[in-house]
Amino acid sequence: MRRIVVAGGVGLGVMGCFVAVLVVGVYGAASDLQGGGSGSKQLAAGTVPPEYAELVQIWGNSCPTLSPAILAAQLGQESGWQPDVESHAAAQGIAQFIPSTWATHGIDANGDGEANVWDPEDAIPSAARYDCSLAGYVDDIPGDPVDNMLAAYNAGPYAVIQYNGVPPYEETRNYVRIIRSAEAGYAAAPAEEEGTLPAPEQAAGAVHYAQEKLGTPYLWGGEGSPEDNGRFDCSGLTLRAYESVGIEIPRVANDQWNAGPHPSRDELLPGDLVFFAYDLDDPRSIHHVGIYVGGGYMIDAPYTGATIRFDPIDSPDYFGATRPTAT
Repeated sequence: MRRIVVAGGVGLGVMGCFVAVLVVGVYGAASDLQGGGSGSKQLAAGTVPPEYAELVQIWGNSCPTLSPAILAAQLGQESGWQPDVESHAAAQGIAQFIPSTWATHGIDANGDGEANVWDPEDAIPSAARYDCSLAGYVDDIPGDPVDNMLAAYNAGPYAVIQYNGVPPYEETRNYVRIIRSAEAGYAAAPAEEEGTLPAPEQAAGAVHYAQEKLGTPYLWGGEGSPEDNGRFDCSGLTLRAYESVGIEIPRVANDQWNAGPHPSRDELLPGDLVFFAYDLDDPRSIHHVGIYVGGGYMIDAPYTGATIRFDPIDSPDYFGATRPTAT
């Protein structure tokens, strides 16, 4: 939980006027920062560490069941983009291969004479090739073929075959759910989608929703429901703010990090989600999220005993930002 205090003398009424003016003014130029291409087989700019973007874009198109967005979301879930991580189950590298699977499916993609599980230039292509092999193994199983492919990566293809779809393992079902939720944040969105609001209007709507909740008491796990007496925790507030404008994002803060591209600090626009972490090199350590409103401030639900309020974003645990993307 974050314990930060708004700089003295900034009242809610003054800040409310400031935010309203800022949201209107900033979005006159917002389209210049949107970026991204079009089509589900293209990776959105800025969503993947730059040293891996080309690998993910190329190898994510290895088969029809896979896409760069799926591959990126999977790698983010597996390792948080850390090439040297090893799990308690001895899964290794950026794609978290166990040694027996790597021995069969690891490839020397960069042609240096060694299939190295610790080298992303081998591990990312190997993960894509393995995904496509798994998709072939389970292609006649009922259900969503992408879900089945991901479940096979996590639990093995024989579990998917045995249960005629995603097996009833909590770990596997969460694995599939998290990756599919994060997928849209990595995919380059179409330039225009009929029936949806332009992104700047949606972002302004999310800010407005959060403004309407100022002064609401914090509740751990709260999502603003009648059962919660209209109270929120940090990610419950951001979830409902974007749900109010038709954009679905994951429930918890470190999953919301993958809900869109990551603007830099000097590219922030009102409506961007801003994140705070214990380890500034590891998105899995994210512990707090707020909605940026401009001028270095956010609206957030800080911690038990506090209320939804304006807080400055510049602090030692500031991790980065995400611009939620409509699916």
